[in-house]
Amino acid sequence: MTRDQAIKLIRKYVKNENLVKHMIATGVVMKHLARHFNENEAMWEIAGLLHDIDYERTKDNPQKHGIVSLDILKEEGIEDEDIYSAILAHCGKKERETLMEKCIYAADPVTGFIVACALMHPTKSLKGLDLGFLKRRFKEKRFAKGASREQMKSIEETGLSLDEFLDLSLKSMQEISEELGL
Repeated sequence: MTRDQAIKLIRKYVKNENLVKHMIATGVVMKHLARHFNENEAMWEIAGLLHDIDYERTKDNPQKHGIVSLDILKEEGIEDEDIYSAILAHCGKKERETLMEKCIYAADPVTGFIVACALMHPTKSLKGLDLGFLKRRFKEKRFAKGASREQMKSIEETGLSLDEFLDLSLKSMQEISEELGL
């Protein structure tokens, strides 16, 4: 599956534009994490893109989140156990074992956190952000409280420091700032 095919699939199942942008952001963060770890960039990006494809169907029934995603992907003819496992791991439906599973678990909340930082910044853009700004906001427990700090810090299970992860995530999202509208 290509990135364009994944985005078409997302648009088929997801109508909320902010959720689409979150999925695109998670995809690009995953792609850059794969590059950092010398893994399959295309596969990691697809996992990030598709990780919340069922969200609109499961938002009122979180026990099914991730599970319905797999049903959708199977219906669409997408058979990839690594992507299935990453999707299940991102929402706690399976233990994080592989590097990709650990990365997607941390990448999911970091995109929302960075978007919140951009909206709070005087420039209202990703381009205006730097690591120092992110680190200051990270320490503020009430800021973007829906973005789990514990989940983002779990990146350290991979050997990457939180600072390295925040910097990599910001730079990857800055590359597609126009697509994200920030």
